[in-house]
Amino acid sequence: MLAERVEHVALPTEGAGEIDILPGHIPLMTLIAPGELRYYKEGEAHSIAIDRGFIEVKGDIVAVLTDSAIEVEQLDPDATAKAQLRAAEAVEEARESGEDPEVLEQLETKARYALVQKLLAEQKH
Repeated sequence: MLAERVEHVALPTEGAGEIDILPGHIPLMTLIAPGELRYYKEGEAHSIAIDRGFIEVKGDIVAVLTDSAIEVEQLDPDATAKAQLRAAEAVEEARESGEDPEVLEQLETKARYALVQKLLAEQKH
């Protein structure tokens, strides 16, 4: 959980691409996609790897609800690369075995989040 007074927030959404939320933004509720959430405080950018979820904007409050989030500075490039490889292998095995589409979708979501973490870890370290 993060409760900070920030200048603005940028994050990926499902369907609309990346959005930038500034003070006074119109009320909004939408789906977010796995990716990088950036928030800016005192002119400095901070990054968090986020999973799928929802965002709600009311007045100057931005609420993000996601299953997983981790500050990019805490990501270990080697560990994220291994996790991404395991996630991709699990998706491939599920496809080959004819796994239930709902289970396959969950595995694909985990694989996308693992890829996001891997890419962000490589960029930041």
